[in-house]
Parts: sequence; structure tokens; C-alpha cells
Amino acid sequence: MSYKIPLFDLNFDEKEEQAALETIQSKWISTGPKTAAFEKRFAEMFHVDHAVALSNCTVSLHLALKLAGVKADDEVICPSLTFVATVNSIRYVDALPVFADVISYENPTIDPDDIRKKITPKTTAIVVMHYGGFACDMDSIMEIAKAHNLKVIEDACHGPLAEYKGKKLGTIGDIGCFSFFSNKNISTGEGGMLITNNQKYADRCKLLRSHGMTSMSYDRAKGHSTAYDVIELGYNYRMDDIHSSIGLAQLDKIEADLEKRNEIRKVYINQLKGIDGITIPFENYTDFSSNYIFPIVLKSSTFEKRDNVRKQLAEAGIQTSVHYPAIHRFSIYKDFYSELPVTDYLVDNLITLPMYSKLSNHEIEYIVASLNIALSNE
Repeated sequence: MSYKIPLFDLNFDEKEEQAALETIQSKWISTGPKTAAFEKRFAEMFHVDHAVALSNCTVSLHLALKLAGVKADDEVICPSLTFVATVNSIRYVDALPVFADVISYENPTIDPDDIRKKITPKTTAIVVMHYGGFACDMDSIMEIAKAHNLKVIEDACHGPLAEYKGKKLGTIGDIGCFSFFSNKNISTGEGGMLITNNQKYADRCKLLRSHGMTSMSYDRAKGHSTAYDVIELGYNYRMDDIHSSIGLAQLDKIEADLEKRNEIRKVYINQLKGIDGITIPFENYTDFSSNYIFPIVLKSSTFEKRDNVRKQLAEAGIQTSVHYPAIHRFSIYKDFYSELPVTDYLVDNLITLPMYSKLSNHEIEYIVASLNIALSNE
């Protein structure tokens, strides 16, 4: 279906085209100087010591868990309201996901009180996901982690440059993970980044991303090394220079893009205040957010009603989505099922409305008017 207003719009222009072309013309397209530059600039923007570019955020989460020392049969507390990669990464290290509920319809981030209830002697880590680019309660989560000697991994794929009390998301726990998938705030098509202030983590991450080899092709091509050893079982998780060059172009745009998204969010909230049948998550949020998505929650609703509202919006030419189906309901995770009443209601009654920096006030007015009509038909 062709939509009048899509869910998102790629923030690409000739700058990304030129960046990729220059890298291709340089004759070095695998991991090399552009990737190193991308890592350096990313670390500077996030005020962290180390940034390691990877092929996607899923492998970033996988390596984060390995770096944190999570082993087979360890328990890792995580949300169910996230993309499945967050939890798949836990299973990649043969650990056991323990699902925690989210706080409320107004704040669909992992609930520290439920985290406390789920801790056992087998718990070794907590994976949080900053939903939509809005921060989890990191003070409480870090306090819990310190009290129980747990590692904290931040899935910050929704939150580049978003903040929690002046700190960038991804920099508060032990390791932060980011996604550069095509619909993310920073997009390279595919790609990811792991950030940390831990030198040992960074060094081992670089080793693991390239087969456990002590040197990479670019080092040998430039004469910095003529041989290599393989000292650990690693993976092919590298990012190449074509994707990194696009990432550098995206970093030039990200701050202006996020400021524009912040203005769009204000317009949305002002327009939606007249609709009684919805809750706007994070409506009164005060920290800086990346506004990756704009979710709403239908009140006193059912998934049939939600799906019908989405159908009516689609008929009006407006693309919507649901972020996300609950992971604890997926067939593959039936053995880890948990009662999560807030999450269960949210996934049945949540609608993600279009959000991107090119969205106009006129388009927002049309979306809100169409939503109002759809709700009045129910």
C-alpha cells in the first residue's frame, strides 16, 4: 500500500550519496579509516572513552553480554516490550531471559520494582531498553545493580543523544548498544555501535568482532602488521567503511534532526490533548529525547478496537505500527512466559503514529483529525 503519510522518512540526501561514493573511489571499502573516524566521532559526541562499530545492534547486544561475563544458565532480567533482538541476544550466550513488566501506560519502560522481585541467586545482569528514546529510571536500576553486583546493559537503539539527568543514554550502565537500521534516528542501512568506558571491554570487543584475530586487514595492508594470531573464538561482526562513511554523514545531521523531532512532538501533544480516549506516553517528560517514535495508547480498549482504528488510519493514507508485540507471547519464548499485565494491555492497545523530522504541522493536523474520526466510529 502507498501511504499519504508514511511511518518514517529516511533522512538521506546527496551528502550520504557523496560519502559512499568517495569511499568506493578510495578503493578501501571494508573496515578501515572511515570506520575508525566514525567510532572516534561517536565516542566524542557521547563523551565516552570507547566506541566500537559493528554490523548491527543485535551483535552489539550479543557481545555486550559476553563482555559482561554472562554465561549459560545465568538469568538476565529484561523487558518484554522491546524488539525481539534484545532478548535473542540473551539466548545467544545460553542465558535465561526473565521478563519484567513496564511501569505504566504513561511510562512503558522497565519497572525497577518488578526487577527487584525477579532477582535470584542466578541473576547476573539487567538489560534495559530506553523505549522510544525516553530513559528508563536509571538511578533506581543502577542502585539495584550495585546492591546485587549485577551488570547493566543499555539497549539504546531508540536513543542516540537522548539524555537522563544530563547523561547520554548508553553511558550510564556498563555498556551501551545502538542501532543504525534504516528506520533509526541515525541510519546506515544496517549497523550498530557498542560504547563503554571500560578499556578491557573495548579491546575484547574489537577482538571478538573480527574472528578473534590480533590484527585486521587494514593494519596489514598499511604495513602495521604482517601476520596475525587468533587468540579467541570470535565472529564476523565488523562494520565496513561504506556504512561508516554514511554514518559520518548522518552524525552531521543528527542534532538538527532531533531538535526538529522535539518540535514535532510538541505539536502532536498540543493537537492530541483534545482527544479523551487516549494516553500519550511520556507526555510530561522533561529530559531531552530522541523521539524515535510517537506512541499512543487507547483507553478502555481491546486489540480488536485498536486494529480497527489502525485500519481506518491506513484507509486515510496514514501508516502506523505497533512497537512492539510482546516477546513473552512469542512461541519461541513460551518456556519463559511471565504474567505482565501492564505490558499485555499496552501491546494490545498501542499505536505508533508517524514521526520524522520532515513531518509538517499540516500533516500532524490531518493525522490527529483522522484519529479522532476513527475513534468516534468505535
